[in-house]
Amino acid sequence: MAQYRYINDTKETFDVMVVGSGLSGGWAAKEFCERGFKTLLIERGRVVEHRKDYVSEGKGPWQFPNRTKVDNLLAEQQYKVQRKCYAFTDATKHFFGNDRDLPYSTAEGTGFDWIRANQLGGKSLLWHRQSYRWSDYDFNANKADGHGIDWPVRYNDLQSWYSHVEKHAGISGHHDNLPQLPDSEFLPPFEMNSPEKMLQQKLASLYPDRPMVMGRCAHLTEPTQYHIEQGRMRCMARDECQKGCSFGAYFSSQSSTLPAAAKTGNLHIAPNSVVDSLIYDEQTNRVRGVRVIDNDDLSTREYFANVVFLCASTLGSTQVLLNSTSKSFPKGLANSSGVLGHYLMDHNYNAGAQGTVDGFDNEFYSGRRPTGPYIPNFRYEPSRYGKGFVRGYALAGAAGREDWRYNSQNPGIGADYKASLIKPGNWFFRLYAQGEMLPRFENQVSLHPTKKDKWGIPQLHINCTWSENERLMMDDAAEQAGKMLSDAGLKDVESWTSYDRNNPGLAIHEVGTARMGKDPKQSVLNGYNQSHDIPNLFVTDGSAFCSSAVVNPSLTFMAFTARAAAYCANEMKNKRI
Repeated sequence: MAQYRYINDTKETFDVMVVGSGLSGGWAAKEFCERGFKTLLIERGRVVEHRKDYVSEGKGPWQFPNRTKVDNLLAEQQYKVQRKCYAFTDATKHFFGNDRDLPYSTAEGTGFDWIRANQLGGKSLLWHRQSYRWSDYDFNANKADGHGIDWPVRYNDLQSWYSHVEKHAGISGHHDNLPQLPDSEFLPPFEMNSPEKMLQQKLASLYPDRPMVMGRCAHLTEPTQYHIEQGRMRCMARDECQKGCSFGAYFSSQSSTLPAAAKTGNLHIAPNSVVDSLIYDEQTNRVRGVRVIDNDDLSTREYFANVVFLCASTLGSTQVLLNSTSKSFPKGLANSSGVLGHYLMDHNYNAGAQGTVDGFDNEFYSGRRPTGPYIPNFRYEPSRYGKGFVRGYALAGAAGREDWRYNSQNPGIGADYKASLIKPGNWFFRLYAQGEMLPRFENQVSLHPTKKDKWGIPQLHINCTWSENERLMMDDAAEQAGKMLSDAGLKDVESWTSYDRNNPGLAIHEVGTARMGKDPKQSVLNGYNQSHDIPNLFVTDGSAFCSSAVVNPSLTFMAFTARAAAYCANEMKNKRI
């Protein structure tokens, strides 16, 4: 395995500086290093080494004091927000941020749950790995219905870059040939179980415009020789991914992009370096580097590079830009448009339905698949929008059997009761909605005028709410999901919505706040993720997005980053940066 070069203090000027080491940062580092550029990767958190630092991997629930439940007092004091995440347990909490050290505020009457993962690899160690291409319906949506500005790119601009990152990462899935969900470069898909196959056939007959496909995910079902050479192996379907995977079976910075970058000898990493602001030269109109504060001892230092790529997450990159001011940019660097911090979006996961499935009492399944059935957005163009709202949603779900966790809720005592706990219960099938959130100017982040964090950096102040459009969308999703299950013959079907109790943020798909666009007066970046104002500054994480679309954004983060790196490398070669 390639050895990493860690640095602390240096006056060297690097070719490229990448801030953030998650999905986007890992790709930026890999692309530049492989092109021969001496690259400095800035990470605000600690070092996490692949395999060595997956300290809870392979441990059973019985090996934790509270069966992986986090002590209530500890959770309340240090993880009040993080504990809301589906992946947060005693086995994974060391990969989550400490809320006590990472404060932020929200506007009165609003809420936002900001999930953090400040370590080498970032949230690439914790993501849910669902990987989908956007379609032209997604890139054209703003223009089609007038919400938000038009994207400066279309699917054809990203198509080859999707292929580029997919071949490296490894995406399992089935060729479904759907206009709203373009196919990827696939490894074999995971298999549906028997009730799911039955439902797939029934829904195909009842709702031919709503196909149920297998979810696409960044897991190696059949590794290629290229993946094996990365040191990665087949997914074992353990579903313990957020503990870290020593097999490298799911894609992460640790398992894939950072080793590839380090292999070139061009990668240097500065961990425990909290970026305070960018260093900007008014005379040359160039970013020269960053000011950082040591994560541990709070000392300060500076790093320098000819080009800076911000990949610190949507809110992280935006915080850095807002905190970087100058005579030319008093309201945040690269913010001549005035839109920096605005148009914050997250996905709208606030509806679902479930029911019981008869006829499969003799069927079971083995393993714990990392994905499940997926019904792509069927409201993907204006003629298909629902009543009273624009845009659409997908439905993801799975079939399973009730087990001891369900049976143990029933009262009982004695041998017969104990025996009942090991008997499989009823089959059930659940669907969860994944909806789009509209870009709205009033959904924004700003710097708090008085509150600062432990590093002396102004805290983010977040004002973000669901609109009536998102609520009506989830009402429709609950209704349609319930109707589909009922029509397919499921019993005891129940539907629900949760937008009244779930804040934005928990989908962990926040995007917007430094959007790209054709017009510098309306956007921060151009179509290559390059600042309109400062030519050697790029932002390639989710903050660049003009809309949220319906599908998970991570694959598109990667494709945009690889594309921007190639463009930047060419500009540097031709001395235009």
